[in-house]
Amino acid sequence: MNINLSEKKILVTGGAGFIGSNLCETLLDKGNQVVCLDNFATGKRENITHLHENVNFTLIEGDIRNLEDCKKAVEGVEFVLHQAALGSVPRSIKDPITSNDVNVSGFLNMLTASRDAGVKRFVYAASSSTYGDSKGLPKVEDVIGKPLSPYAITKYVNELYADVFAKTYGFETIGLRYFNVFGRKQDPDGAYAAVIPKFVGQFMKGESPTINGDGNFSRDFTYIDNVLQANMLALVTENTEAVNTVYNVAYGDRNTLNDLIGYLKEYLSEFDETILNVNVTHGPNRVGDIPHSLASVDKAKKLLNYNPQFSLQEGLKEAVKWYWENL
Repeated sequence: MNINLSEKKILVTGGAGFIGSNLCETLLDKGNQVVCLDNFATGKRENITHLHENVNFTLIEGDIRNLEDCKKAVEGVEFVLHQAALGSVPRSIKDPITSNDVNVSGFLNMLTASRDAGVKRFVYAASSSTYGDSKGLPKVEDVIGKPLSPYAITKYVNELYADVFAKTYGFETIGLRYFNVFGRKQDPDGAYAAVIPKFVGQFMKGESPTINGDGNFSRDFTYIDNVLQANMLALVTENTEAVNTVYNVAYGDRNTLNDLIGYLKEYLSEFDETILNVNVTHGPNRVGDIPHSLASVDKAKKLLNYNPQFSLQEGLKEAVKWYWENL
């Protein structure tokens, strides 16, 4: 990823999480000062333990729901990569109030603190869940439906707030609508684990994964390195047309859950051939899930020069190797 970004002071909220910790590593590798803000509600200390040796890395334990923590974190910062959120559709259905507190009130705190501190640009994690019940494929940024979960509502509200801050205060924002991100450091455990690390962990233990539905739902699975590229490009772009808008961040292809299972068994069997014999079970469809997801990445390619390098298969090979060596 040959993107010229160095000697900047950058805040990564949720920097101990899956995407956040990968961003922290990438920014430090490029010679930047990185401030990580995390309350470790979902982030993992082990994701950033090795970063403490770097003199350019600072950890602030704090909560985006606390405005004072946000103000402290943005001191002297030029750019913010806002990744902190409570993810998961099922979690938001079970506890919509906490999801709203973190994802909406916390987001507004970060926007306000960043504006007041003179932050140059605020790049934030948006979500493909914003497309809701919109039927058209591929998904294009300016055509959305009604949200299907509390989580989806919170992420759409983020976009509305960012738009208002841009228009009202002249504050630069860019939203990145992530589509089913996977890769190294993604937690395979817990009630709300994402499907790929969860399935990998189960296969490695010889357990049968459960697919929600018949396995024909499809997703635009997006490897972490594609997401890192999009974030770096959003920080460095000098194209005025590219700012104060939202982008799909995906590979631009879709695969069914049945396809996914086939690839996982194939790649994991290179480490343990008995995994080929592990059966899969099927359960009911999950409330709030959309049947199919596929992104158009034309806008990001045109305005940000986004060029995703990893297909699902290529990303899975990298991810499976990482899990095998680290779980």
